[in-house]
Amino acid sequence: MDRLDNAIRPYAWGSTTAIPHLLGVESTGEPQAEMWMGAHPGAPSRTSRGTLVEVIDANPEAELGKAVVAKFGPRLPFLLKILAAGAPLSLQVHPNLEQAKEGYADEERRGIPVDAPHRNYKDANHKPELICALTEFDGLCGFRDPVQAADLLAGLGVDSLKPYVDLLHAHPEDAALREVLTAILSADPEEMARTVAEATAACTRLGGDYAPYADLAQHYPGDPGVIAAMLLNHVRLQPGEALFLGAGIPHAYLNGLGVEIMANSDNVLRCGLTPKHVDVPELLRVVRFEASDPGVLRPEASPAGEEVYDTPIDEFRLSRYVLPEGTAAHDLTLDTPQILLCTAGAVRTGEHELSPGQSVFVPAGEKTEISGTGTLFRATVIV
Repeated sequence: MDRLDNAIRPYAWGSTTAIPHLLGVESTGEPQAEMWMGAHPGAPSRTSRGTLVEVIDANPEAELGKAVVAKFGPRLPFLLKILAAGAPLSLQVHPNLEQAKEGYADEERRGIPVDAPHRNYKDANHKPELICALTEFDGLCGFRDPVQAADLLAGLGVDSLKPYVDLLHAHPEDAALREVLTAILSADPEEMARTVAEATAACTRLGGDYAPYADLAQHYPGDPGVIAAMLLNHVRLQPGEALFLGAGIPHAYLNGLGVEIMANSDNVLRCGLTPKHVDVPELLRVVRFEASDPGVLRPEASPAGEEVYDTPIDEFRLSRYVLPEGTAAHDLTLDTPQILLCTAGAVRTGEHELSPGQSVFVPAGEKTEISGTGTLFRATVIV
């Protein structure tokens, strides 16, 4: 197995302290938003044998296993991250696999550079993802019931929001949600900025359920995404709880530290809370306009001590081991590749002693045991 040296991404929304605190190092004062563990070409993990991309490319079947290569091709299907949100991320959705393939092929045909700011599809893959809280973690996930969203907007007492309130009472619900989101994102920017300013003042005054949106507006004054965010469920995860985000589900992470795993893709369509490109027609093609419960996940324990976060896709499988003092060694050997990440205590695997924030890559079929006292997350794939 290989100890991983992982890149930290300094996105502006990142916390300046959460990842350094986890790693037990001094903060630089700069944002540290994400630590990537995997073989994404944008920031592959490094090993003593080269980058993880180079290691896998040299012998895919030995590193990933024949079954994984046959099902997903000669690449690691998932990307594991530690995510530290010190400010809200953009309101966004991800395409399904068919939409990603179509969108990527279309932008390739039109000759749009992959690093162009108006490019939507960086690759031809989908990006289902799971976020598991390490600290209390706030986010927005999926549409509220339209009547509940209407009540929330109406409670602000802002006259320019009344047309949206009326639309949300219309039927069917998918058409109501589509019309309101379209109207918000297509509104005159100056008029919308005034509406957001009035709504922000009301949110600040009212507090309670409105407090998260007042905070959003502080970070993104005048942004239509502040109003769009009120259409979504607000959820607060406790440590160990998780959210699964499938294709077309609008969402945003607001603050907190978590372990995130996703299919190995970078395709994002933004709805707001961002200075970046918002492609409204393409966004509307991808969003699933249906009210849903956020569906907070709690791990399902097995007799072997593994706690699994059950999701409906095969590109990744996330689980954790919480090892009390004196626990016997656990055999983690699998026919699929694994990344093991320690988030608390000290966990030994093979010759490696892992402290919080440290990780290893385990090739398919390699004998693997863990012992020690702490918490270890295990990322692998289903074949």
